[in-house]
Amino acid sequence: MDKQTHSFQAEVKQILHLVTHSLYSNKEIFLRELVSNASDACDKLRFEALDHPQLFEDQPDLRIRVSFDEQARTVTISDNGIGLSAEEAIAHLGTIAKSGTREFMAKLEGDQKKDANLIGQFGVGFYSGFIVADRITVESRRAGLPADQGVRWSSEGTGDFEVEAITKPSRGTDVVLHLREGEDEFLKTWRLKSVISKYSDHISLPILMRAEEWDADNAKQVLKDEWEPVNKASALWTRSKSEVTQAEYDAFYQQISYDTEAPLAFTHNRVEGRSEYTQLLYIPAKAPFDLWNRDKRGGVKLYVKRVFIMDDAEALMPVYLRFVKGVIDSADLPLNVSRELLQESRDVKAIREGSTKRVLSMLESLANSEDAGERDKYARFWTDFGQVLKEGVGEDHANQERLVKLLRFSSTHADTGVSLADYVSRLKDGQDVIYYITADSLSAAKNSPQLEIFRKKGIEVLLLTERVDEWMLSHLFEFEGKPLQSVAKGAVDLGDLQDEEEKKKAEEAAEQFKPVLDRLKAALEGRAKEVRVTTRLVDSPACVVVDEGDISGHLARMLKQAGQAAPTSQPTLEINPDHALVKKLGGLDAADTRFGDLAQVLFDQALLAEGGVLEDPAAYVKRVNALLLG
Repeated sequence: MDKQTHSFQAEVKQILHLVTHSLYSNKEIFLRELVSNASDACDKLRFEALDHPQLFEDQPDLRIRVSFDEQARTVTISDNGIGLSAEEAIAHLGTIAKSGTREFMAKLEGDQKKDANLIGQFGVGFYSGFIVADRITVESRRAGLPADQGVRWSSEGTGDFEVEAITKPSRGTDVVLHLREGEDEFLKTWRLKSVISKYSDHISLPILMRAEEWDADNAKQVLKDEWEPVNKASALWTRSKSEVTQAEYDAFYQQISYDTEAPLAFTHNRVEGRSEYTQLLYIPAKAPFDLWNRDKRGGVKLYVKRVFIMDDAEALMPVYLRFVKGVIDSADLPLNVSRELLQESRDVKAIREGSTKRVLSMLESLANSEDAGERDKYARFWTDFGQVLKEGVGEDHANQERLVKLLRFSSTHADTGVSLADYVSRLKDGQDVIYYITADSLSAAKNSPQLEIFRKKGIEVLLLTERVDEWMLSHLFEFEGKPLQSVAKGAVDLGDLQDEEEKKKAEEAAEQFKPVLDRLKAALEGRAKEVRVTTRLVDSPACVVVDEGDISGHLARMLKQAGQAAPTSQPTLEINPDHALVKKLGGLDAADTRFGDLAQVLFDQALLAEGGVLEDPAAYVKRVNALLLG
């Protein structure tokens, strides 16, 4: 193949521009990315060679080499992994098919544009080489191809790259970085070693560099012909917990997750029994950018007998724990296991169940710890991941009881951190239900008219304001024998919490206001199913509620916003007989035309207070203006 010139994909051009002009903090990250790519290439060869052992050719031992040339001002990262064909070099190094590309560029163009650590999170690590290099040359040959089918790819990181055929006796890839002016720090053995030790010490392949010796005649260190490993080259999860330091656990997490922070918590265990496997699982300290993408594959890497099988093995962790990062190494699964087989395997099911329980145990330890710092960690976890964990209440019935105890809410007694156990411990004498309200925001929930009688009597109400709450409530009906009850559904019934005098007063008011209720129902025909007197209101004139079997107004609005048809049902208008506006209504005679307008305004205001949307806002404004003028 003669030398050919190709243009980069538009997205690659944008990334290269940002890399070369914006990513100038923490430049050393390029070495982590290129060593990681080399490790992946070796893992891929080992996996393909399970069925095609001839791909190893005459080099069964996989390794990575890092070298430099002071005269040529180059740094080279070499591996004897799977390698690239000419077609793959054009496809993989000139285009990006990653869904995170747009988010990556948006982040770089925002406040974090100087943060080179971002590049690893979005699958564009190869291009980090251009942070320190003004030209990159890649020489590669795919395992199994003849020596004369090697390929050389080169680019200065602008709009184009060149590809030509070469003869390459050994399989694998050499990435040669031609350093920019001012980047000579990376032409030192100690500097490269320190970066490898910092980011890549736990890669299970040996990373080799040429040994150095002291040249007494010239009073300087010189490179020897022999190569020596500069990393531990042992899988961290296979070591005993007593041998691994906290710093090593943190560094390994950062390597596999591309996170810049230490994890919130982790668990490292060897499990024996029906299935034998090792798990090293981490909970991040902050939510990733794609947390809400339920189609995203999980963050757990699968190994079988220390052989890398696949990234993002979603079958090993339920969807609601998709934020968990880590490694699971099975001793029982076949080396040629596929994603399809993972879905059906009994061993995988056992691993999934065991790993799920282990993660929940981690969270329980934080949430129930006597140490305030650990409980604070759980509070931080809940802020970032609580909504996702709520998905598990409906998806994981086997662990629902454990998950429910981990839930945290806002309430009329506390803005954050209220567990259902906390709520039950504060029940009033005679209270046998757990009250809650759903709303679009915390302020809307706090100010809802439906809470007035509960606030007056000091009865705690949970304030549920997240989109997932309505769905969760369709699977969560009680806690410790106490049913959950919406304060915005059905007639208010406080049972033993309401004394006989209050009940008698309500009955008398209902009888006294019956003519007004009948007139209101007639005026609101087609809008209100029923109009009745209530004891739930203290300061407000009216509120709207739905029947027990109907969906809440909050859920109906969410379904409509999502473009889904919501079951239509008319609400009930409840009125406060002690309010001045209601008394004014009762004082208007049947011939007064203002009654109808007041009835409509009363209903619309109740709807607005509940968070609803008026079908005819202009008519409401017109009626209010007329009443103000009158």
